[in-house]
Amino acid sequence: MKAFVFPGQGAQFSGMGKDLYENNATAKQLFDQADEILGFKITDIMFAGTADELKQTKVTQPAVFLHSVITAICMGDAFQPDMVGGHSLGEFSALVAAGALSFEDGLKLVSARAMAMQKACEAQPSTMAAIIGLDDETVERICAEVAAEGGVCVPANYNNPGQLVISGTVEAIGAACEKLKAAGAKRALPLPVGGAFHSPLMQPAKDELQAAIEATQFHTPKCPVYQNVDGQAHTEPEDIKQNLIKQLTASVRWTQEVQNMIAAGATDFTECGPGKALQGMIAKIAKGLEGITAHGVE
Repeated sequence: MKAFVFPGQGAQFSGMGKDLYENNATAKQLFDQADEILGFKITDIMFAGTADELKQTKVTQPAVFLHSVITAICMGDAFQPDMVGGHSLGEFSALVAAGALSFEDGLKLVSARAMAMQKACEAQPSTMAAIIGLDDETVERICAEVAAEGGVCVPANYNNPGQLVISGTVEAIGAACEKLKAAGAKRALPLPVGGAFHSPLMQPAKDELQAAIEATQFHTPKCPVYQNVDGQAHTEPEDIKQNLIKQLTASVRWTQEVQNMIAAGATDFTECGPGKALQGMIAKIAKGLEGITAHGVE
């Protein structure tokens, strides 16, 4: 069975989408439409912008979304998913690709999400760190110990076994990194992000995005959509909507999501969008299992 998966923030690069724009009439039309919807020429930044320009939250999230969704649309009949899923921001791409959201509504929500997250980041200094080489239970326990001392420190992204990203206030994440290294983590790497994504510190952004999501029409997708908050398959528009609202302050359960897709019969994973991050994660999640492949769009 075929699963199509969509990457999140961090996969952006200068020149992304340029080939599609220049060689595919459908892609050109969609990129031009995106410039109009957003009210600025995101295509200029995607095709020729600097790394710093691409790192602006209002640019990064729509850029990754556009590259991912337009890639899927341009596949035409070759895009035949039995199931889809996306990592964080990528869940919006997955929903559009599966027909649960229109292209225009998806882009508007992603833009609103980016702006709301930027505001939440500016309101409270916060950060994230990748913890490498420890089991999830140890990371969860130490996060709980640090949080009990004050501050916010939570597991944010369950990327693959042995890699869990934590999120919270700057001081709490610093303290947790020291404790996690002492507990045997191979590395505890602070990430170059502007805030504590997928933590309670995103509550103001969640409140803002909730209003936008509730005002948007969702449809029944053409295949099951696996969602981050519980790692499970969903097809009911109302369930999908509620899970999307919870996503900003909840953990991204990517390891569990991929495991559930494999349990449901997925053997062929195609990463649709910039970068190869999800292919690497899937290879680690599926380690030891025969017949599971992960690759980009050919």
